[in-house]
Amino acid sequence: MNYKAMEKEFVDLFEFQSKLKEGIECLFPKRIWLRAEISAVKARQGSHCWLELSQSNAEGLIAKASAVIWSSKYRFIAPYFQSVTGSPLKEGMVVLVEVQANYSQLYGFSLVINDIDPEYSLGLKELERQRTIERLQKEGLMDLQKELTLALLPHRLAVVSAEDAAGFRDFVRHLDDNPYGFRMDVTLFPALMQGSECPSSVISAMDAVLECGEDFDAVLILRGGGSKLDLACFDDYRLASVIAQYPLPVLTAIGHDQDYHVCDMVAHSYLKTPTALADEILSIYEDEDARLSSFMTRIRMAASGRLAVSDSALSMLRSRIRNAFALKIASMESALGLLHARISAADPRKLLERGFALALDSNGVRIKVADGVRAGDKVSVLFPDGTLKCTVDDVERE
Repeated sequence: MNYKAMEKEFVDLFEFQSKLKEGIECLFPKRIWLRAEISAVKARQGSHCWLELSQSNAEGLIAKASAVIWSSKYRFIAPYFQSVTGSPLKEGMVVLVEVQANYSQLYGFSLVINDIDPEYSLGLKELERQRTIERLQKEGLMDLQKELTLALLPHRLAVVSAEDAAGFRDFVRHLDDNPYGFRMDVTLFPALMQGSECPSSVISAMDAVLECGEDFDAVLILRGGGSKLDLACFDDYRLASVIAQYPLPVLTAIGHDQDYHVCDMVAHSYLKTPTALADEILSIYEDEDARLSSFMTRIRMAASGRLAVSDSALSMLRSRIRNAFALKIASMESALGLLHARISAADPRKLLERGFALALDSNGVRIKVADGVRAGDKVSVLFPDGTLKCTVDDVERE
């Protein structure tokens, strides 16, 4: 037996842990406010709430501790926290907690949480949001989407939303139930719409829209409301940057009336709810339908007016043609009458009727003067009631 080992100084485990307990309680005799991230939470109604608190930096996890909220405190802390933030305690939240350091000889070191400041969690998110907005403004990304032109009638719509989201169902139902019979082609690209994985999931869905090869008119991001902390993922810089620089118009509807996120700010257009966005798209069709109806009415009126003018002009032309023909005919009739009168006046028979006689030589040529007639010539003398056949005995000249 090694008696030298038996002679070494030592303390037993309980004594050692008791000194640790005493030292910890001496260093932290009072409650302190501690900032940490919730990395795990486990709670049951009416029971205690167990949390895993942690802190990380660029290199990874640097601190971790177990914490508990006793049921006597938890039943007051939990509903108050949710009423202020709109969200229950959950993984990924950065919280400011009032803790009492505790060390148990059986269970080791832990933190007992006596209170949580919900305003801190909200304020931290708001501070991050303002920094994101300032960065986007500095990079000139806030208005890029608004420079894109939305299709005159957006028909092929790519929707990024959770597959089982009520907001997505409301949107599709509202589009389909429109009273005008308009039909749009809606394609869903599923994504997580809350939590720390939301930005990456939405970005992946938007990448899928471009990679699928379809010619979409716009991308719609639909969520349909939630707590402020649930929707804080839509204030994420990386997601907002992707939306701002996206080659297609991006329309958002990811909150209720009181929500306005960074992604809404950089989008081409944003509406409060998916139903409101459906109404906006339908209103585009209604406006265009009304414009076309007005245009058709104007065309019909213009055509009717033009036809009326043409009918009037045609009637005037007919009247002018009839009048011109009547005048022409009257003129021709007058000329014909004059010609007939002249012809009648020149008719030898008229002269004969007036007591004159007409002498013709043997060839039937009118004898105008006596100088051309010789004794013995045969002549015919025409009277109105007959002709005398004569032989010239003598010609007396003056």
